[in-house]
Amino acid sequence: MQREATPTTPSSQLCRRYIELIWYCLDAGLHRSALFYAERYFVNDLRNHDARHLYATVLLESGQPHSALRLVNAPPKEPRCTGCLSILAKCCVKLGRHRQAREALQDCLREPLDIPTESMRPRTANAFPDAAILLCQAGNSALKGNLHESAVDSYREALRRNPMLWEAFEGLCALGDVPPVDELFHPRPQPHRRKPGDEGPSSSIPVATGAGFFTPDASSAGNLIWKPVLKGMDAPAGPRDSIATSDSSFYGEPSFQAPMRASRSQPAHLAVHPPAVRPLSSADEAGPVTKKLRSSARQRPASSTTTAAGAHQLKPSKSAGALPAAAAGDRAKSSKNAAATSRLHALGKSAVGTATRQSKRLQSKGSRIVSKASTRGRRQASTKNATATSRALSHDSGQDADPGGVDSAFTPGSPIAQHADSETSPPPSGTWTATQEPDAEEQYQIELADYQIYDLMRKFAKAVRALAFYDCRLCLEELEKLPPEHQRSASVMAMVGKAHYEIGQYPAAERAFEAVRTLEPYRLWDMEVYSTLLWHLQKNIKLSFLAQELLSIDPKSPQAWIAVGNCFSLQKEKTQALTCFRRAAQLDPTCAYAYTLSGHESIDEDLNKAINFFQSALRADARHYNAWYGLGTCYMRMSKLRLAEYHFRKASEIHPQNAVLLGCVGMVQERYMKYDKALELFNRAILYSPENALVRYHRAKILIAMKRYTEALKDLQYLRDTSPEESNVLFQLAKVYRLLGDNVKFTQLLAEVRDVAPKSLAKIRKLTEGVDNDMMDEG
Repeated sequence: MQREATPTTPSSQLCRRYIELIWYCLDAGLHRSALFYAERYFVNDLRNHDARHLYATVLLESGQPHSALRLVNAPPKEPRCTGCLSILAKCCVKLGRHRQAREALQDCLREPLDIPTESMRPRTANAFPDAAILLCQAGNSALKGNLHESAVDSYREALRRNPMLWEAFEGLCALGDVPPVDELFHPRPQPHRRKPGDEGPSSSIPVATGAGFFTPDASSAGNLIWKPVLKGMDAPAGPRDSIATSDSSFYGEPSFQAPMRASRSQPAHLAVHPPAVRPLSSADEAGPVTKKLRSSARQRPASSTTTAAGAHQLKPSKSAGALPAAAAGDRAKSSKNAAATSRLHALGKSAVGTATRQSKRLQSKGSRIVSKASTRGRRQASTKNATATSRALSHDSGQDADPGGVDSAFTPGSPIAQHADSETSPPPSGTWTATQEPDAEEQYQIELADYQIYDLMRKFAKAVRALAFYDCRLCLEELEKLPPEHQRSASVMAMVGKAHYEIGQYPAAERAFEAVRTLEPYRLWDMEVYSTLLWHLQKNIKLSFLAQELLSIDPKSPQAWIAVGNCFSLQKEKTQALTCFRRAAQLDPTCAYAYTLSGHESIDEDLNKAINFFQSALRADARHYNAWYGLGTCYMRMSKLRLAEYHFRKASEIHPQNAVLLGCVGMVQERYMKYDKALELFNRAILYSPENALVRYHRAKILIAMKRYTEALKDLQYLRDTSPEESNVLFQLAKVYRLLGDNVKFTQLLAEVRDVAPKSLAKIRKLTEGVDNDMMDEG
């Protein structure tokens, strides 16, 4: 299908987020979730080979090797990368085409230097799944075991821990117990670029920190944190911050993370140190001294280069000139002594012995070093009162203070500290440094990627929820809100086809399913609905061709056998159709539609047998309204009106906008002679489906029984124009003309009925005798 416009190329952070999410779901065995996100990633840019590889891998793991092969099997003229050839070989092995697999592998060996894409690089997955995945898997098992309450609890808890598990949301939709999307997936504000002076994201909402979705702040209860371990090729080797890294992320340690800056709490041999900062000058006994890094004294012995560099960095601060002039001399001496003391303390025991040898060389460069004895004496005299404060600060910062030494003494409220902070602290909030601006841009791109995936998932969730509750018109409206590239995807077109099918718009549904077949010729999902649609449209050739193609793709798929059964049913071969439907149920015991179609094929021959089939369908899917409708039809034929009304109402509760189901409930009310209630139900049904001929016909009969002949005449005239060869419509129209006293039209219509349905002579004779008796009574 040709695209109208080329979509915008997704950002690298968006691609990375999709890759992490898809591998997370794929490693956990959640193939439907992985398939959902893989298709979203692929349709963003159809030329992206990385997205193509990942989508093909998910299709292959989901049991769709033909579809995966079609994605990676490019024409001979187009260049094929190593990733395409590798997946091509896997698909050929799966399909038993071993010679083609060997050729593809040989082509891979001819290009060994081909650089792998992001999704093909080495990664490490968690050997044991996290709690959210376990809950989702428990919900899947409970759903198949008909433990609906347990399944709902598991799915909701899984989504509370990890809102991106699409499979859990689909499970809630299948059970019909899903809250509104805004309650389940709370809306998030769109991120914005940080500007100089911004303090960062607000902590009142979940923050995307570059680690994934829904990373709460440190003060939260932590119920949104979940940590699947998915370490990647670009993950940093050292420890990372507890909040703004992938340790608290949605993806855990993602498979493809950009290199992160080390935390300030890291050791020196792992952390990335900021540029060296000049220490504060010590002016008196209460004045601050230099604040040393913990790693400078404990990681490695100081070399001569380090010593020289330390002496160069330990110059007195220029801020000392702002002090009062009376104490300038004393403070200058104190500053020199404190600088020497801090440097000697940072060098450790190994540097003490070399301090005297290096003093002359350092003094030539402008640094003054005092001897060991004089330094200790002056330090004891000048910093006696500051020892307790410095030790308290050292204890708070996690550093160990050496006996007899002062690690740091910093008084935030002092004028010296405030003035020195202007030179030693980062630039004011109104300006950017060389590293802050790209870091802020990278953070914005990460938050934007998280927001885009989450917002797109919410839009799809609204459409899927509407379709699950059979609010098909709302579903179509929600699908219109999707981006154009996603609207043209195969899964979205399948949803459009099912929505039109459920409201009886068969031509529009056929066009949508034809688009699906064009986009994915080897697609098996949703083809049972398409085959039933062709059965309703009486298109025998198309249905036969579809059945043959599905059988050639996968002869063990229930969709193929349902299509074959519909083909036989259209040809009135009920026995063979029933055999095909039973085969589909054997291949997939959870396929409720196969049991339902078996019941419809048996309803004319054996009602009890049909009831058993419909009950089996309800055991497989309690919300399968077709089975409830079939049971109501069986009980209606058995004249068990109470049971028929119960099952028809259950079907109508599941699908409240289905005109046929409302009409069936109205027919039961008609049998009870409750014409007012029946007419109300028929009116509602016609509002939902004005083109439904069956509902209009029954409403006309109700109006005739209520002696509202003029209104009945309008419905019958409409039906005569749309179905001119329907004998029942002509017969009822003749009856209305007789009751209105128009004998000429009455006679004309009886002649038409005789021509259209010669077997209805008995009904015509009975109607004519009734007219003669009425005329005799009047005479």
